[in-house]
Amino acid sequence: MTLLSNKPVNNDQQANNNQINNKQNLAHEVIEDSNPTNNMDFQTIISRRLNRRSLLKGGTGLTAAAFFGALPLVGHTKGANSTMTVRSGDDATVPAHGNRSRPETLKFTAVAHSTAAEMSVADGYKAEMILPLGTPLMSGIEDWKDNREQSAESFDWRMGDNHDGMWFFGKTGNNYDVKASESGLLVMNHEYVNSAELSPFGYDVKKDSSAEPIFQEVRRATDVRREVNCHGVAVVEMKRRASGKGYEMVRDSKYNRRITSSTTSQLTGPVAGSDLVKTKFDPTGLKTRGINNNCGAGLSPWGTYLTTEENFLGVFARGKDASQLSAAQNYGRERYGAKEDHATWGYLWHTPKAADATMADEFARWNMTVAGKTAIDDYRNAFNTFGYITEIDPFDKNAMPQKRTALGRFAHENCAFAPVKQGRPVVFYMGDDSRGEYIYKFVSKAKWSKSDIGGGLKAGDKYMNEGTLYTAIFNEDGSGTWQPLVYGQNGLDNTNSVLPFNGQDDVLVFARAAADVLGATKMDRPEWVSVSPVTGEVYVTLTNNKNRGVDDDQPVSASNPRSYDVNGKAAGNDNGHIIRWAETNGDHAATSFEWDIYLFASPSDKSSENLSGLNANNDLSSPDGLFFDPRGVLWIQTDDGAYTDTTNCMLLAALPGKVNDGSVKTASTGQETRIGLAATDDNLKRFFVGPEGCEVTGITMTPDFKTLFINIQHPGNAWGAVKGGITPRSATVMITKNDGDVILAESFS
Repeated sequence: MTLLSNKPVNNDQQANNNQINNKQNLAHEVIEDSNPTNNMDFQTIISRRLNRRSLLKGGTGLTAAAFFGALPLVGHTKGANSTMTVRSGDDATVPAHGNRSRPETLKFTAVAHSTAAEMSVADGYKAEMILPLGTPLMSGIEDWKDNREQSAESFDWRMGDNHDGMWFFGKTGNNYDVKASESGLLVMNHEYVNSAELSPFGYDVKKDSSAEPIFQEVRRATDVRREVNCHGVAVVEMKRRASGKGYEMVRDSKYNRRITSSTTSQLTGPVAGSDLVKTKFDPTGLKTRGINNNCGAGLSPWGTYLTTEENFLGVFARGKDASQLSAAQNYGRERYGAKEDHATWGYLWHTPKAADATMADEFARWNMTVAGKTAIDDYRNAFNTFGYITEIDPFDKNAMPQKRTALGRFAHENCAFAPVKQGRPVVFYMGDDSRGEYIYKFVSKAKWSKSDIGGGLKAGDKYMNEGTLYTAIFNEDGSGTWQPLVYGQNGLDNTNSVLPFNGQDDVLVFARAAADVLGATKMDRPEWVSVSPVTGEVYVTLTNNKNRGVDDDQPVSASNPRSYDVNGKAAGNDNGHIIRWAETNGDHAATSFEWDIYLFASPSDKSSENLSGLNANNDLSSPDGLFFDPRGVLWIQTDDGAYTDTTNCMLLAALPGKVNDGSVKTASTGQETRIGLAATDDNLKRFFVGPEGCEVTGITMTPDFKTLFINIQHPGNAWGAVKGGITPRSATVMITKNDGDVILAESFS
């Protein structure tokens, strides 16, 4: 997810940019409140179970084991923060080469708070900006110009905007090599665009007096094409520098390519061919055009890239067509935020008059309003073809992206697989990043085989087209269950009065509504998911919730006991937290689990609210990106607006324990809550601080642990600008150790 601020490029553009601020932020933030159910929310569950007199009678002396029941640790420890041995199941799928033990303590010097225009990194490390917006991937394409006059079409061969989730795919020769680091393919998402800083005209909107009232605002065709091409995914070949430190792009590599919002994609799994996804573009319902709003990312166990479609709502328009649809059809749209008369906000990609003759309905396809006699006469169903985990084979330039519909349709933040085991199902975890939405996992029907490593999209067909999608229910006693989203079970059939389900395609296209029926637990914006290679436990960031303690339906509770007073107004839980759970018997295909709260984010000077004991070296706000490296180090990134008067967004390193290692504490509001092991300089420390105005997001590491890549979105001032320029640009940051050793080498000394 991104918190966007559209900063003007220059004074002449100020007036032009002002009109984008409210409208464009809607397209990018899209933090939905579209869950109308009264399913019990996560905070209420924790509050109820922690406020039981019998449970809390013992106060902070209550042991974690008594609270949750003992759980085994996969691996071994010699004390709370001692070296842990990584246990990752089928070792052949782990992208790592060398010593994979975890350090006992973090020994680098913490980076101080910073509100500077430039980035800062821990002593002994170097952070370099590479691959900024507009970088050509091929010769013959001119370099980025600060006046932003690059043609829209050229972005088919340039780095896109707002870099996000990514992965480094090691290669030997022409093949994927899970342990190779000398060269590789760096694959990354481009989540959205900063319109005012992308076009030479800024965010230019004209008025068309002849159009219907809802379509009066019209954008330039060339600007929309540029934005469409700046979304999606970039594949870039990288090779180790001659110095041995860091990488450089291989320009003109046969692997370099862009996949954009114009690229044709294949629909696979139970939704493929459904009436729900048939459009004028493809009456068979097997294909769609484009991938959109690609946020977090993941790796498949067989070596392909899993990109996500998150805030796809912002690129679609909907006019006044409710009277032409059934109540169920209207509800199906609105459950994803697409209310009637939703046509004058966001990108307005549907509004240009001109169109490319080689691309039918180039702009009309972004309008879901009913316009024809049937679904194949218009684009009413185009909306249903977005919101999926999409698989890309970086090594096969001709392979079409595959939208894996069996994993459900919602605002996917990222996709993380559990350690695989020979002969066992493959399991993926996912969050739906909107207020009051749910956590999911997918369990494959096929059983894992090492022979599928390097199998490309055929392996994806095997493991991702058939299986069971589950949604999580967090019980009051600290246990949890996974409920299956399967047609014909637990009320998921045509007897449902709000939205009848007539098949598994309905269940998956309207996964949110299906999860409603199953009583899934409403969460506070589940974002990045990562699985510990040490314990096998699953971690999820819940970034923040401005409504906590402010709205009557979201009272202060044990999991969010804080409601900060900002300028005399209650601001809710602005700082967020991270939860985790352990599947029963360590089996990721299990249908039950135990859970606790790993970490509460907070400014360190809010002593009564700082439940995790953070200090100036490790305090944070709004955790978002999350990544366990193969050694078991947890990297935490922030996307914040609540603490940025003190520090810019950041990257921290952490050494978590396990579920059950915490205690019960009481916040200033009187709410009691249980959290994980207290934070110290040994187990949580700030490693990097980004430039002013940015979000720190996207993260991957080379298999030899010597290079860490992260991304910087929407930086302020002129960060990322060409020499002498003033237009800021999103970019990748490459972090290496000055002496060429592995990242965190000092912590192993």
